[in-house]
Amino acid sequence: MVTTITATVPSRVERLAGSGIERIPKEYIRPEEERTSIGDIFEEEKMAGGPQVPTVDLKGINSEDLEVREKCREELRKAAVDWGVMHLVNHGIPEELTGRVKAAGEGFFGQPIEEKEKYANDQAAGNVQGYGSKLANNASGQLEWEDYFFHCIFPEDKTDLSIWPKSPSDYIAATREYAKQLRALATKVLAVLSLGLGLEEGRLEKEVGGMEELLLQTKINYYPKCPQPELALGVEAHTDVSALSFILHNMVPGLQLFYQGKWVTAKCVPNSIIMHVGDTIEILSNGKYKSILHRGVVNREKVRVSWAVFCEPPKDKILLQPLPETVSEAEPPRFPPRTFAQHIKHKLFRQSDQEADTPKPDDDHQSN
Repeated sequence: MVTTITATVPSRVERLAGSGIERIPKEYIRPEEERTSIGDIFEEEKMAGGPQVPTVDLKGINSEDLEVREKCREELRKAAVDWGVMHLVNHGIPEELTGRVKAAGEGFFGQPIEEKEKYANDQAAGNVQGYGSKLANNASGQLEWEDYFFHCIFPEDKTDLSIWPKSPSDYIAATREYAKQLRALATKVLAVLSLGLGLEEGRLEKEVGGMEELLLQTKINYYPKCPQPELALGVEAHTDVSALSFILHNMVPGLQLFYQGKWVTAKCVPNSIIMHVGDTIEILSNGKYKSILHRGVVNREKVRVSWAVFCEPPKDKILLQPLPETVSEAEPPRFPPRTFAQHIKHKLFRQSDQEADTPKPDDDHQSN
């Protein structure tokens, strides 16, 4: 006997997934033209041929040996130009710390839903921090196969500890330490990307808000097992609005990148952090660095969890536009000046030639 839920969709995907359904509600089914590209993520991760997301070894990023340092920095720059996404290894953040962060996140999601609901956000009221599931924000009313926990983690004076999980007990300490170390890593990466544009090494850091204003926001994505993974997506196709995004995961594949006209599945690289160049850096570099389209695929065998951290400029204080040094007669500005808030709004409601508002399926905090 096939169990189907058609009436009301439970607010949490975890509850829906655990209810014994064999068919997913129509709100989660992707359009037919999109479904043709959704395959078995485990089979696709094993494939050896074709393009592969680059792995960049950061061990030599600040080496005293000029040749070693330049080789490392060139690999990072090339990956940002060609792909806009990469696996970072030897990134300097101890495996013990990333292990604590993962254990804390999995511990939170391992609690009963009723316990997690104590941290529920209120998207309708504009309060996005906390425990949530996506509300339909596009014309088709489509939903994504994930629940999440979202909050600001850096700078400390902009965080609200009252909404951070109290359990597991290590959540706050592990997350705070990880935020500090990730912020230092962001500075190193931004310095290399600045030099790659012929700028002073502190320039991009300054342009995105510096130590005081660049916000680090974390989103723990929880993708339950899906009875019909060939019909759904954990996160629909999008580019990140951030300057940089850093992602940990539980070694279950799911991230796909749209590269050279095809969806490429990212391998699971041990002890790595996935880094995306976001729209903010793409705009400042006038498109020299890429913000790649990506999505999250689900499966019926294993729960997938990922820990995304978005490094975001202040919403209204900075005007994002191609830096003068990236513009020439041959390469005019590719992006109009917008604040970060205006850029998010533009993505959510891209206007057609008739100036009619057309909602787009881009959330301002997506990730895989």
